[in-house]
Amino acid sequence: MTISRLKSESGEQALAAKFDAQLQASQLKQTRTGKPYLELTFVDATGQFTLKAWNNHPQYTHLESLKVGTFIRAEGDWTKNQYGMDAKSWTLRPLNQGEKEDFLAGDPETKKRQDIDWAYMIDAVNGLAEPRLKALATAFIDQFGDRFRRAAAARKNHHARRGGLVEHTAQMMRGATGMCSAYPDLNEDLMLVGILFHDCGKLWENCYAEDSFAQTVDLRGELLGHISIGMEIVNKLWRDLMDGPESRGWIEEDVPSEHVRLHLLHLIASHHGQYEFGSPVLPKTPEAHALHHIDNFDAKYEMLKGAYESGSLMAPGIYDRVFPLPSNAVDPLPISDPPTGCNTEKGLSNNVNSGFLF
Repeated sequence: MTISRLKSESGEQALAAKFDAQLQASQLKQTRTGKPYLELTFVDATGQFTLKAWNNHPQYTHLESLKVGTFIRAEGDWTKNQYGMDAKSWTLRPLNQGEKEDFLAGDPETKKRQDIDWAYMIDAVNGLAEPRLKALATAFIDQFGDRFRRAAAARKNHHARRGGLVEHTAQMMRGATGMCSAYPDLNEDLMLVGILFHDCGKLWENCYAEDSFAQTVDLRGELLGHISIGMEIVNKLWRDLMDGPESRGWIEEDVPSEHVRLHLLHLIASHHGQYEFGSPVLPKTPEAHALHHIDNFDAKYEMLKGAYESGSLMAPGIYDRVFPLPSNAVDPLPISDPPTGCNTEKGLSNNVNSGFLF
């Protein structure tokens, strides 16, 4: 069972299940009465969750010495409440070599989804009309494509899994194309390339080793952050392109190359939308405002999906608040076909009485 499925299917009633995972973090903590316990964070291709190991657990001594990065199989009776995942009578053991290889192959459903998203991104880049942006995006994918496919979009809150950045970026590109069809004055090429680069610094801030589902901590990512790194990457690739023979044909373009570079850098610098959220500048162009809101919505949408998956029910269809969402999550209204007898001209059913229902 994957972590995502385990979180989705667990509830107050114990669920007997086993799953394979990698230990991403292990922290020794104390209860209010001074008793030690371990807070263990497990990850796989679909997500992560944290489990507390109390000092009376039969394997507590073994768990204390368990190294971060170890591949394990956990088995027990799993429950979920407002405090998160828990289990009774759970045990774990290291994976053997064959089990480890199967685990590193990843969840087939997640891999298929990410392959589709990556192909969508490549098609979007190949379809760009602006020659400088297309050359820049192509050079970036050629140099960093493998690393991009391993990166997460965040450490915790949304798309926080290996390959999550691909899912986030592809969906933002779909959103941008839809928005540009509604607002045709938006520069779609600029927005698509801005989306490709807006989180590219997370290739270092939220990076993964080639043979791991656990995020590592990178000195560059820790000291500079993904916005600064993203701007550095764009500037380096841009200088390389301007020094190459291809740039000679760009002199005659109507829009100066320096303007293209600055507008792209602005999308990266402003995509968090507010100073207090880490943007060094605020959005100042239509494309910058659009990118910020597409980014924010896709992140919030993924957080809501996580709340439905792991949140505790307060009442039918209402879930306890999951950080960092600002409020409780409520099940969405199901999408349904128009009823029989719908008046397509007025949008009203022929047999619906007008008036309030109170």
